[in-house]
Amino acid sequence: MNIKRFFGKSSREALTMVRKELGDDAVILSNRAVSGGNEIMAFREDEMNAMMNGEKAVHAFNYDQAKHDDEPTALLSLLNKKIAEEHQRVDAKKIDSHLKDSNTQTHTHDADPSDTSNVATSKQMALMLNEMRSMRNVIESQLATIAWSNIQQREPIKSEMLGALLSAGFSPALSRYLAEKLPANLDSKKANAWVKHILGKNLTTIENETEVLDQGGVFALIGPTGVGKTTTTAKLAARYVMKHGTQNLGLITTDAYRVGGHEQLRIYGKILGVMVYAVKDETDLAIALNELKNKHTILIDTVGVSQRDRMVTEQTALLSSSKTTIKKLLCLNATNTGETLTDVIMAYKGKGLDGCIITKLDEAATIGSALDVIIREKLKLYYVTSGQRVPEDINLANKTELISLALNLKTPANRPFQFLAEELPFVAGQARVTGNISQLAEI
Repeated sequence: MNIKRFFGKSSREALTMVRKELGDDAVILSNRAVSGGNEIMAFREDEMNAMMNGEKAVHAFNYDQAKHDDEPTALLSLLNKKIAEEHQRVDAKKIDSHLKDSNTQTHTHDADPSDTSNVATSKQMALMLNEMRSMRNVIESQLATIAWSNIQQREPIKSEMLGALLSAGFSPALSRYLAEKLPANLDSKKANAWVKHILGKNLTTIENETEVLDQGGVFALIGPTGVGKTTTTAKLAARYVMKHGTQNLGLITTDAYRVGGHEQLRIYGKILGVMVYAVKDETDLAIALNELKNKHTILIDTVGVSQRDRMVTEQTALLSSSKTTIKKLLCLNATNTGETLTDVIMAYKGKGLDGCIITKLDEAATIGSALDVIIREKLKLYYVTSGQRVPEDINLANKTELISLALNLKTPANRPFQFLAEELPFVAGQARVTGNISQLAEI
């Protein structure tokens, strides 16, 4: 394939040059502003068709960890080969430079011109490698977009499931992966059932409350401001009291920073007949845990701060400093985007999380992003909450019900964040399926 570079003082001028040389059907790989004007990388459409027919473009998906997949196209193979060759040249240049340095007997100032030349050459090679990597990424996206356009026409069920998953809030990467792995010759009903089955296999939940209320232990609810930690702590405390009474339950709050921050839990504790201990540092926590050491279950409500606040690290250190094993349950707001939830998990991970709780389920228009992040991060989901009533608005996480809810939530047809059918190939083409997603079970 003959990829050509066109440069003009403006995007319009560069496009005119492309049309003049390659025709109106030219395939644009990239269009970007550069120093002095605009640069376009393009090639003829007939060359793309010839390449795709020769290389079976239906397989043009390059997963980093999918070992059974071949290189998607001859063009990508060529780019990979060129990049490898450039790496070898750079390595050879470095070796040659080291040999010269080790053999030379001249003073440092005498070798300066040669060293400067070597550095300049290395920089040029590095720039060339970066350009080739960028070109490969662009081509991969373009080929995936074209392939998905074909899939829309040949396999409409895959396109339908891709749209359904994206509308439910699942990430483009997970949605694309599931749609591509969807078995052939399934109708809509069976395809929907298959997707639910795979999601269920990869969403880990607790089967009953034995792991919490019956087994007991020390549980700390952590998470950013406003996620509902205090109310959720009260709900769990009420569920415990209803089953085991008040004698073996302990409540602790670390929220000594906000004015009246611990009062809300104290009110709940007073209603339940359980004393609440307020702590502000490691010494206070150790004293409180020692006084409550004979309790069957201890619930700790922690202070809420932004996931980017340094106090997150302090809270993690506080909980990790105790000699008593404290299980950390991260509260995740169902109304947050997947990016925000991932940011929260990364901030609160610390020395590890034992599980999570989805809060504000009743306020979320879509919940796919929350389930997506939990699957991606391999967290165990304990409970879901959906309101302010204590203890009614908390339930064990039922994976079947949650996945069905995610896929069946109806949204207005003109919803601005929904993808149109013609936009799906571009979304799928830009998605990168790597890491945990390419390791989903039962596929």
